[in-house]
Amino acid sequence: MSWLSRLLGSRPAPPDGGAPDAGGVDVRRLLVGLGNPGPDYVGTRHNAGFEAIERAADAAGIALDAEVGGRAGRSVVGEGLYRGHGLALAKPLTFMNRSGAAYAALLDRYGLDAADVLLVYDDLALPLGQVRLRGKGSAGGHNGVQSVIDALGTAEFPRLRIGLGDSFPPGGQVDYVLAPFDDGERAAADAALDLAAEAALAFAHDGLAAAMNQFNGR
Repeated sequence: MSWLSRLLGSRPAPPDGGAPDAGGVDVRRLLVGLGNPGPDYVGTRHNAGFEAIERAADAAGIALDAEVGGRAGRSVVGEGLYRGHGLALAKPLTFMNRSGAAYAALLDRYGLDAADVLLVYDDLALPLGQVRLRGKGSAGGHNGVQSVIDALGTAEFPRLRIGLGDSFPPGGQVDYVLAPFDDGERAAADAALDLAAEAALAFAHDGLAAAMNQFNGR
């Protein structure tokens, strides 16, 4: 039995590889942003993944307007066509350290392999304003990414990291990521979030290698 069947129970994928219950859209790529749900976390640094997904959805003309998944793995999703191809975008409604359950439920819903899903999240190891695409890697201390690795049983999946920088005192990491961007950071943060949304959509249309060539180093 696969890791997905063990976690969620057996559910066959549709024979054509399309998305079950996806409103008639044959979803081929999925963008998942990490964050914490609820009004207390809106605009915080740790919700950069959510903000990037919202901007990508706006750019693609896809509304994030449906709630899917069971209690252990709920997400808000949007489904539609982007440049002629079926695309879904999602924000897990689990808290950050339980993101793996929502990620797994989304793979099950759409019948996709992890290679067709881009995980988008904040990263303290990157300077503010930078973004990086990778095909695999460690969690780097990020609890949401570690939860996805634990659910999959592998760290080999595409991800897009959004730099937060590390301008906090020793022991101040939690307060830093759970606070909003400072006024002096907001312009650089907005530029990075716009760039992340653009890079995520490039992954959706052109694939990981092409998106890496276009956006890494910018």
